[in-house]
Amino acid sequence: MFTHLLVAVDGSALAEAAFHKALLLAQETQASITAVRACPDFHVTAYHTEMLTDTREQFEEAVLEDATRYLEGIAQEAAAAGVPCDTSSQINDHPYDAIIKTAEDKNCDLIVMASHGRRGVKGLLIGSETLKVLTHSKIPVLVYR
Repeated sequence: MFTHLLVAVDGSALAEAAFHKALLLAQETQASITAVRACPDFHVTAYHTEMLTDTREQFEEAVLEDATRYLEGIAQEAAAAGVPCDTSSQINDHPYDAIIKTAEDKNCDLIVMASHGRRGVKGLLIGSETLKVLTHSKIPVLVYR
């Protein structure tokens, strides 16, 4: 069975639900969890206006601080459930790449993540990070919908 789950979290309700399902799986199999949050990189041509007033360093510091706060809550939930939990935040414009790299670096044997189920033009334009993980990962992936 699986012994080390990587759970991709982004703060969405669906990702939170996937985390809770992964937590139950980890409890049942006595596995540990690594929770990862992929954060966007700094861009001069940003669509978020708050990015325009920050320097790269200020932006990265703020993003990683927010991710750390969020992941501390995740780790506390895991600890309360009796599941060992490590956390990681990565700045990367390609979340799928950060997810796969973290899973490989941490020797995870299962990636657990949510699928937002975007279809049609919206799915084509935004893309599916879940599909990219499924396509590029050599590690098994469990998708929660």
